[in-house]
Amino acid sequence: MTRTNTVDLDLLEGMTFRARTGSGHELVVDSGADSFGGNAGARPVELVLLASAACMAMDAVSILRKMRQDVRAYHVHAEGTRAAEHPRVFTAITLTHRFDGDVRAANAARALQLSMTRYCPVFAMLSPTVPIRVTYEIALPDGAVVSGEVERERPEAAAG
Repeated sequence: MTRTNTVDLDLLEGMTFRARTGSGHELVVDSGADSFGGNAGARPVELVLLASAACMAMDAVSILRKMRQDVRAYHVHAEGTRAAEHPRVFTAITLTHRFDGDVRAANAARALQLSMTRYCPVFAMLSPTVPIRVTYEIALPDGAVVSGEVERERPEAAAG
């Protein structure tokens, strides 16, 4: 079954828009002074970066809870490098997932990998054209920190 999502944008003034999502939420989108905006809201490109981080985070938390991992806190830092020339697309994205709690590194890596390969539609849309590096850090209850990088499992490798 296909799904349709909607967003409505209304110009407020200058380059400031009010966005209303089909799920009933509102936010303000704007540009900076260099683009005739007033800096009254998030930039559209920032929202793409936000969407990639939030999509993976929601997947990872859901999967880790099903694995009965004790995630006490979770933070994602997203960085996107953009091209110098218009349309100034992302040329690379790094998503660093930071977990606090009793979380096994293998489970964190697996949850992120499942998000990357199966569940996150934002990752699936961006990854064919933008290299996305996914790393994680886990602050364990004993004070130790474990970190790693999640490699995207190739569909051919998974099948064969």
